[in-house]
Amino acid sequence: MRLSKPRLAPTQRAEWDAEQAEVAARFGDGPVANVFGTMLRHPGLFRRWLPFANHILGKSTISVRDREVLILRTAWVVRSEYEWGQHVVIARNAGMSEDEISMARTGPDTAGIDGRDRLLLAAADELLDDAFVSDATWAGLTEHYDTRQIMDIVFTVGQYNMLAMGLNSFGVQRDAGVPGFDD
Repeated sequence: MRLSKPRLAPTQRAEWDAEQAEVAARFGDGPVANVFGTMLRHPGLFRRWLPFANHILGKSTISVRDREVLILRTAWVVRSEYEWGQHVVIARNAGMSEDEISMARTGPDTAGIDGRDRLLLAAADELLDDAFVSDATWAGLTEHYDTRQIMDIVFTVGQYNMLAMGLNSFGVQRDAGVPGFDD
């Protein structure tokens, strides 16, 4: 973790005002992940961010596997350990192998990966480095993905880069049982 303690600690249920409780109602009575407890410090922002985040995480036109490749690569490149750990768990639950997860660490030059994975990893790297997908990568993506899928690829990297900025800057700590970079 970049910070050993949070700059903005997650809110606790006992502290929530009516607006925070209303936004948090979607989480039920169970534990609230640190990212959400932290976002509840600004319930208006949280309420408006959730539909976009929900599209990327649950309604995107790309497969769960492709989405997780993009998110894991983004988390690794921008050094967001919270994001990395959460999405290692999601990737494993989606059936991704440890080798598939590991390629997010090594990127598009990973030996033995297929062309689609290479393109996804290259797109993430290019977006994170230059906020632009090169012509060569774009041409490759169009061989495998339609327009909506390519848009979702770009916005998946953008969403998780933006989220990582908050997670890293706020010092959001990993939730219990969630792996880190070294796990």
